Amino acid sequence: MKPLQASSGDLNADRRADFAEMLLASGEPAQAAELLLGALELAPQWAAGWFRLGEMQEAARFPDQAAQAWAMALKLDPADRLGSALKLQLIGHAPVAAAPPSAFVETLFDHYADNFEQSLVGKLGYRMPEFLDRAIRAASPGRFRLALDLGCGTGLMGERLRPIVDRLEGYDISSSMLRKARAKGIYDKLSKSDLQHFSRPGSKADLVVAADVFIYVGALERIVGAVADSLVDEGLFAFSVETLAGGDDFALLPSRRYAHSVAYVRRVLADSGFAILSLESTTIRHDRGEPVGGLAVIARRKPAE
Repeated sequence: MKPLQASSGDLNADRRADFAEMLLASGEPAQAAELLLGALELAPQWAAGWFRLGEMQEAARFPDQAAQAWAMALKLDPADRLGSALKLQLIGHAPVAAAPPSAFVETLFDHYADNFEQSLVGKLGYRMPEFLDRAIRAASPGRFRLALDLGCGTGLMGERLRPIVDRLEGYDISSSMLRKARAKGIYDKLSKSDLQHFSRPGSKADLVVAADVFIYVGALERIVGAVADSLVDEGLFAFSVETLAGGDDFALLPSRRYAHSVAYVRRVLADSGFAILSLESTTIRHDRGEPVGGLAVIARRKPAE
């Protein structure tokens, strides 16, 4: 894929886009959108510009125009690194998909890597690695021979796991995140992997962890089945989800993250041969000052009958 253009490549278009951002920041989204549309007449192939236009039009409460802008962004960048398809789903202009575009997740975390820990831990109060660490130790006080850290990011969960595992492997879709994790020197192996297609042949683990990862997965059946295949009998699976109220299995939220219902989590685990050891409600992080509710789950893979 070509690099995502932050600039239109046209100086006059960029100037108009900058002014549009100033108008948006001052509370004039309709005027901002009009100015950015003029900029896009000068740079019609600028996918990021079309995506931003959609956001401005959404803020101005012009959903049909926003949909047209996001459709154009998707046409110009079919890999959908900006997540245009998710935006279309959220405003009802496309059916809700079972998973986000992989390129969107990869781009998001490549961009976020340098400030990830400062933002997530320092500003948003993220404490899920600590919470899961306590739950894992309570469920199984001993050491683990092999642990897999799915969606390992910069290694926040890995730092917690390292003292209790003999071998630690991390998997993530973002090369930039993996570079940050590698610099910590806590993993025995790090691999670039899209969890939507995760599989791991070879020796089986006795612990698999996915901390605050499934919010970027959507439907859980395949990944939970892959985790079951990666575990020894009686192996532990520790993970978290953002909690969904209501009767649906999972839903795409305005944050472009997925939330999952308790009933769905229970059913998917049972279907893949897991017994739940603990399922605790907790605060995953804070978003705009408000706590984001979630579940911390510890499950054990039942022996095959």
